[in-house]
This record gives sequence, structure tokens and C-alpha cells, in this order.
Amino acid sequence: HLHADGETRPSDEGADRVRETGPAYAPQRIVVAFGPEHAPLEQRQVAQAIEEAQTLVPKPKLIVFAAFQFDPEAAKDIDETHWPGVTLLKAQMNADMLTDDLKKKRASNESFWLIGQPDVQVQRIAKGEDKGKLRVSVHGFDYYNTKTGGIESGGEDKIAVWLLDTDYDGRSLYPRQVFFPMAGAKEGWARLAKNLKAEIDEELIEAYRGTVSLPFAPGAHRRIAVKIVDDRGIESLKVTEISD
Repeated sequence: HLHADGETRPSDEGADRVRETGPAYAPQRIVVAFGPEHAPLEQRQVAQAIEEAQTLVPKPKLIVFAAFQFDPEAAKDIDETHWPGVTLLKAQMNADMLTDDLKKKRASNESFWLIGQPDVQVQRIAKGEDKGKLRVSVHGFDYYNTKTGGIESGGEDKIAVWLLDTDYDGRSLYPRQVFFPMAGAKEGWARLAKNLKAEIDEELIEAYRGTVSLPFAPGAHRRIAVKIVDDRGIESLKVTEISD
């Protein structure tokens, strides 16, 4: 279930020069598990990869799960697994790698992105006709720049689409609300409504361009899931428990 084994090679010269020869310090063992070519990486594979990694001597310092897509529960397990001394990371693979004609030869093109969780805030409405309901605000998400070695923030202006499951069952993401923050006046829901020749509520269309959800009542599972896709197609997911 682990498909590659290697080590990091940190250098005083910076993360963008790790390919060059020179003195390295404190190399760390890293193992990689790749997801399927045409399906999301699933929770079972995450568990099996971790189990296999636990048998390795010396133990790895980094476990990287690389996939074109991540099952929501698999992503949650990677983010929430606490193994002292070991870091688990998600790396999304560029879909261009699936098509030979689209593979770029330039070194500046990125084949993998290390992704983090969305910056999500859940608020309980205290006043008005929606008192007691919940509202979700999305503020973007961070990702790790493998070239500079730094954490870069993708703000609200970089969110192409985000989806909210207001009653996440722990198995599949069922978006109850879908937003297109980067959509223009004739894009996103407006384009769909026009294509369907449907009458639309202009206020709702405008609301679905934002980064704040519509009010909703907590579901039976007491969990929500937020999935973000940024302007480059990088996906990020966060599952949040709802307290009473």
C-alpha cells in the first residue's frame, strides 16, 4: 500500500535548490502512497498505508498521500490522525498527468500540490427570524509551496467554487448549498438558469456568489462538510462537528 520510499534532503540554500549537490542536514525518511488513476483515494487505503508504515524500521517522518481526488473520509483521516513524530500530508496530483498530450515539460509546472484544510467559521445566529440556525463563512485555505518551502494563503478571491453539506453523514458529500464566488454576472447559477429557461430569484443568485452560506438548521448527524475548489482546480475539504 506504500509505493515509494525515500528521504528529504533539506539544504541551507533553500527549498528551490534541493536538486543541487551540496551539504544536507538531518534527512528524514518519507514514504508515499498513490491513489487510483480514475477514482478517489479511499479511507481503507489510508488505513492500510498507515498500518504498513507502522511496521517500517526506522519509522518514516513523513507519509504523503498523493491522489487526483480524495474521498472526504479519507481526507478527514489524513488530517486528524495523530502519530507522534510522524506527519501525514495530502498531495493533489495535477490532472494533466493523466493525458500525455497535456504534460508540460517546463520545470516551473507543478505536478503536485500539498494542500491544507479550508479556513471555515461556523456561527449560530442569535437574532432575527433565523435565530438558532447556523451560518458558515469561508475565508480561503492555505497550501504548501514546494518550491519556496513556505505556506501560502489562498484568499476568498481565489475560490472558484465551494460546496456545503449541512448534514454530512460521514460517507458521501451531498452539497445542499453550492457557491461560485468568482462567477461573473452571466456565469455560475445565472448561466444555468438561463440555459434551463427558468425563472430565478436574483437575490439568491447573488447570495450564491459569496463566501457566506445561507442560514440552515443543524442536521441529524450534527456534522457539516465544506469543500473548496480554487482557481487552479486544487480541492480542499473540512469536516466540522456541530455542538449544541
